[in-house]
Amino acid sequence: MRSLAARVHPPVTAQAISKYETGKMLPSSAVLIGLAKALDVSLDFLMSSQVEMLDGLEFRKRSGTSAGDRAKAEAIVVDNLERYLTIEEILGIEPNVDWFEGLRCDSVLSDDDIDTKADELRDSWHLGVDPIPSMCALLEEKGIKVVEDDLPERISGLACHVLRGGEPVADAIVVSNRTNVERKRFNLAHELAHRVILSTGNAAIKLESAMNRFAGAFLVPKESLLGKAGPDRHRTTYFEIIRLKHVYGVSAAAMLMRLGQVGILRPETVRYAFTTYARSWRKSEPEPITGDSGFAAFEKPRRFEQLVWRAIGEQLISPVRAAELLDQPLKSIEQRISGPGTQ
Repeated sequence: MRSLAARVHPPVTAQAISKYETGKMLPSSAVLIGLAKALDVSLDFLMSSQVEMLDGLEFRKRSGTSAGDRAKAEAIVVDNLERYLTIEEILGIEPNVDWFEGLRCDSVLSDDDIDTKADELRDSWHLGVDPIPSMCALLEEKGIKVVEDDLPERISGLACHVLRGGEPVADAIVVSNRTNVERKRFNLAHELAHRVILSTGNAAIKLESAMNRFAGAFLVPKESLLGKAGPDRHRTTYFEIIRLKHVYGVSAAAMLMRLGQVGILRPETVRYAFTTYARSWRKSEPEPITGDSGFAAFEKPRRFEQLVWRAIGEQLISPVRAAELLDQPLKSIEQRISGPGTQ
């Protein structure tokens, strides 16, 4: 509090900040602006009450992540979700139906059982066995808030529930804008798995390992992969693995693992690959998906921005409010309202 007080202009005491936090005193408008600048957050973040608490926080992070990094990530998430839930409230959008009803489980007997749960979810959502064009769009369609932002470097993403009045009002998955397309899709599928398999109920199967298995099975269904790669191979070439990773939108390492999981490659073949030519694949993605086409073009959250533009079109918010919600210059918003060639 003393450190924050020293950075705020106009000056404010640590005791005053303590009273703001406990609700014993309200800051003036000038102090609110000073606090927002010092904390690098929006006024909406400080003043809105859409997000009372983030519950069940699950970070996807590298070792060495600091408490400060986690706190900054949480602040970024709250800021985004405050704006997201605000626009839903303006539009009168009620919570979606429970897309996971009847699909959740708290025990799995084996890896094959995990694959079956992934297939059941695909069947329930009528997805077939083809590659999923956009995990972001799919999860947004199923009522999950997907956010992409500039998270601290060592944090690739997180998932949480939003509480208000002690009750859950939204599920959210947040991904870093530094994450490559392959890893982003896998992270989203991993977090989706947490909403289906609540517990393995099996000491022999670790929960995070089960989530990774589910993610691979959901993104790369066995039936589909067998048709494209053929059964019981002694080996696959580098060219084939790269081709398949681009077909399904997963990393080369994830594709190699999946080839072993469905029985196309023998376990010893997969182990040998990871000790030789695929040794660096977990740290450096070979021939990554890039550009503005295919998965790279589709794998971005769109719903929040679409809702803001819908609210502008329905004249429920002003261009100034839209610029605040989208964190974009007002001039850019006005140009997109009027179209090209207008002043």
